[in-house]
Amino acid sequence: MTAPHPSAPARAARAAGSVRTVRKAVVPAAGLGTRFLPATKATPKEMLPVVDKPAIQYVVEEAAAAGLDDVLMVTGRHKRAIEDHFDHAAELEQTLAAKGDTVRLDAVRDPSRLASIHHIRQGDPLGLGHAVLCARRHVGDQPFAVLLGDDLIDPRESLLGRMLEVRDRRLGSVVALLEVPPERIHLYGCAAVEPTGEEDVVRVTGLVEKPSRQDAPSRYAVIGRYVLDPAVFGVLERTPPGRGGEIQLTDALQELAAGGTVHGVVFRGLRYDTGDKADYLRTVVRLACERPDLGPEFVAWLRDFVAGLGGTTPLRRNSAA
Repeated sequence: MTAPHPSAPARAARAAGSVRTVRKAVVPAAGLGTRFLPATKATPKEMLPVVDKPAIQYVVEEAAAAGLDDVLMVTGRHKRAIEDHFDHAAELEQTLAAKGDTVRLDAVRDPSRLASIHHIRQGDPLGLGHAVLCARRHVGDQPFAVLLGDDLIDPRESLLGRMLEVRDRRLGSVVALLEVPPERIHLYGCAAVEPTGEEDVVRVTGLVEKPSRQDAPSRYAVIGRYVLDPAVFGVLERTPPGRGGEIQLTDALQELAAGGTVHGVVFRGLRYDTGDKADYLRTVVRLACERPDLGPEFVAWLRDFVAGLGGTTPLRRNSAA
């Protein structure tokens, strides 16, 4: 397959020497986590454990693996635990070092070694678009990635790396797309697309936030990975509140898509939705099963547990355990 020809804006940008390597990531983490109350009353939803790491650590690890070494967390009130997790814990580290517990010592130190991590408060919860706009001063005029903490991409996948490669060639902004059943499209932003000649890359011609099944332009849902051109900031500044009274990133991308500068990478790999209770539980079970230190024993127990369910209530059967 021949390489796609760059668009006129892409050629002009290259000629002007404005092509930049993406190095910065923005992780919005200011949500209230109401779907997981009461667990999230005092604990940020991003800090809920997925096996033995908080969900947000998987997101930062994904950014670091893709070569993004500068991460900005956009947080809100009562999110201090996120800052503490990615900071050094001197007393704990000294205690583990004195015990010679190098395995746990490395695990404690790893979060602070992933990238240069910064924090900023969103203040008022005015939506994802507003959270991205809060990053403007830190990001400046550079392209940047946005990773949402509810979407965990399996570490064996290379979605973000592929998006960065598409951005390098085509410029503009790149969104991650997932084909979903028609009855679930109303849960997502939905993209109207046209082919580009690359199997997993499409041109996004329009975007609709959470459309009805009848109004959806496709089955391609926008999931929580974006590589954004800094032009998005100017659009967000003049974007009025939309659905839910919030500034929607989808609305800003819709304007950019009208100018032909938004592409989508169609993702067909493993993704875990930790923003839904049932999917969160499935994620924990699946990742635990795949862990070499936990999997064999856990899978054996799980097989016995499922085989013994029958028509009985699990809690009643195991109440004496």
